[in-house]
Amino acid sequence: MAEVAAHAKVSHQTVSRVVNGGVGVKPATRERVEAAIRELGYRRNNAARTLVTSRSGLIGVIAVGSFLYGPTRTLVGIEEAARSRDFTILLATIRSNGDAELSEQFERAIDTCLDRSVEAIIVIAAQEDVVRQVQIFNVDVPLIVVGPPRSHLPGLLTFSVDQRRGAREAVSHLGELGHSRILVLTGPGKWIDAQERRTGALDECAARGLAAEVIAGDWSPASGYQAGQALVARPGEMPTAIFSANDAMALGVLAAFNHAQVKVPDEVSIIGFDDIPEAAYFSPALTTVHQDFTTLGHRVLEAAVAAIRGEEPDMTPVAPVLALRDSTAEPAKRS
Repeated sequence: MAEVAAHAKVSHQTVSRVVNGGVGVKPATRERVEAAIRELGYRRNNAARTLVTSRSGLIGVIAVGSFLYGPTRTLVGIEEAARSRDFTILLATIRSNGDAELSEQFERAIDTCLDRSVEAIIVIAAQEDVVRQVQIFNVDVPLIVVGPPRSHLPGLLTFSVDQRRGAREAVSHLGELGHSRILVLTGPGKWIDAQERRTGALDECAARGLAAEVIAGDWSPASGYQAGQALVARPGEMPTAIFSANDAMALGVLAAFNHAQVKVPDEVSIIGFDDIPEAAYFSPALTTVHQDFTTLGHRVLEAAVAAIRGEEPDMTPVAPVLALRDSTAEPAKRS
């Protein structure tokens, strides 16, 4: 830091204020310091920063299921927001391979975070077994859990997209179009999002007096394809519309129907959930429930920063919205 100060012809304290996001630095001076940092290749020493300020500038993120679209995009949003707030993310990814192994991995991840003096820990908890692990550990830094609704973890800071609301809006859209027989293609039972979407869809079916059938999938296009094949094999019992709990399974259903020459939406309407980037390019373009995972990640990070400062974080669930495209229509269009 002394070299940067000499190069920019400013005091050590001015460099410190620029590096740590402080105020009271003239724009021209800040630009000169930042130019010196770039020219000299300066990298902040977080260990030294911790000793001087009692702050590490680190936030730990423990992610399970990060290979899927939603957790991955949420991670990107968290990291983007962290950079803008002068925090660095310490990431630990975990695969859920049974309770014993998960417990060991989770404990190791927690220990790593605490050993590095993180100021908060964010856990992306997509599954029931991860929620159980969160309930076991007590840490002396703010802990924010992303995924489960607040009812799953009373007393803890939880942040989520309102999955149940999104599923209800999807089925409501089908009901408004005039559909009467709905197939609900669910995700795996241990996933909290799958549970919430299933509950929301079935609640809306019941509220509207719609006949509902459930087929279990596993989030993959292959499971959607298998569900589509099963429906094609019983043409007299085909639903008028399908609510798929994610877009990947909806893609599988569309593929099965395409091979069997079942026309969407003329014969069956399909609505998905997530609004992955490819959804607009399915054939037909997929009507789905849009989740803004980047905004979710930003809001999670802001909640962590608020908790670090001792402020009350805003934990209001993120509201999903319908993305209306070409895969849903009135059942009267069926041939």
